[in-house]
Amino acid sequence: MATEEVQVDYSLANPDTLTKYKTAAGISHKVLEVVTGLCAAGEKIVTICQRGDKLLDDEISKVYKGKKISKGIATPTTISPSSYITPYTPLTSDSAEAEAELKKGEVVKIQLGAQIDGFGSIVCDTIIVPSEANKKDVIRDREADLLLATHYASELLLRLMVPPGLLAVGSDEDKTKAQAAKPPTQSKITQMLEKVMKSYDVTLVENTTSWIFERNEIEGKKKIVLAPAEGQKGEGVPEVGEVWGVEVGASLGSGKIKTLENRPTLHRRTTIHSGLKRPSSRQILSEIVKKFGTFPFSLRQLDDERAGKVGIVECVRSGVVRQYEVIADKDGSPVSRLFTTIAITKNGLTKLAAAPAPDLSQFKTDKKITDEEILKILEQPLARSTGSKSKNKKKKKKPAKKAEAADDEEDDSSDEE
Repeated sequence: MATEEVQVDYSLANPDTLTKYKTAAGISHKVLEVVTGLCAAGEKIVTICQRGDKLLDDEISKVYKGKKISKGIATPTTISPSSYITPYTPLTSDSAEAEAELKKGEVVKIQLGAQIDGFGSIVCDTIIVPSEANKKDVIRDREADLLLATHYASELLLRLMVPPGLLAVGSDEDKTKAQAAKPPTQSKITQMLEKVMKSYDVTLVENTTSWIFERNEIEGKKKIVLAPAEGQKGEGVPEVGEVWGVEVGASLGSGKIKTLENRPTLHRRTTIHSGLKRPSSRQILSEIVKKFGTFPFSLRQLDDERAGKVGIVECVRSGVVRQYEVIADKDGSPVSRLFTTIAITKNGLTKLAAAPAPDLSQFKTDKKITDEEILKILEQPLARSTGSKSKNKKKKKKPAKKAEAADDEEDDSSDEE
């Protein structure tokens, strides 16, 4: 007698789904903190990436032991220096890139993530390489402008993604009116974020894209494209019950992008099926499917990195694997980037994986946001208080407080100068 297959609910309506996202996020946060501490002048980028991936594997192995579910790295540790925009992870077999070192005062983007049962929690933070390991230097002038603009633009974008009326208060009539409002268009979102950028005299990075996350998918059907180039556009609006990967990038230059000549080292399997001719290509694809599923991976993570460099060529050419080109600022200007994994529930927006809140006293600049509309939105909460003492609630207090205190903190900074 045939047994009936049990249909599993993988939506946020199933508490297990959110638990898996949060477990993955906890791992991402822990490893991000360690990797951030490893970023010091003179340290090799490839070494930091390797140590980050080892930490991810170690932490992932500690959770859901004995459970028949997939788990692994949602995106490998990447260290993108200065003008590099996309995640960068050099190979040990490329001698020149393997020798690349971090420089004191350099703007560096750190991105990584873990996944449990196909639910990925990815995070990216931007730091300034300190003069000494783990030493907190004061961040001044243009670097301060860059990081503050990225932080506030990210906070603004998150608030613009909260569905209209979800957190409405007041009478039933007020709530109904708020819920009837249309969400901001993607063009309007770009315009508002550009106001933040203008306040700090920096530029929104072209084609910065946020994606809806699904099980085993970090680039779903919906997307928000900031500062879209010609022919590029977003699709869909955020809704309750969704998880998104939210990205914001800022540049001290024009914000326009260019593809570098560096070998693409970050790849991801697609849903395309095609017969591969070369045995080496079929072997590599088999390893990719088994180890990474449809999540991004570095050629460095393959059993044989050199063989992978050969076998991946046909995989990319046939479309079964996508390669991520190495993209940088067209002017070669420093770029800052933040990536936050969020969940939208009936109570509002929850940051699952997010960069740590910046210490505003560490930034010294005479610039600040003065646009009243922007400041008013930044004061709004991301979610309603549920009365619980969860970690997420504690995290949500900080951005609201920062938004209110932003002007005071920055005024203090300029006075001290």
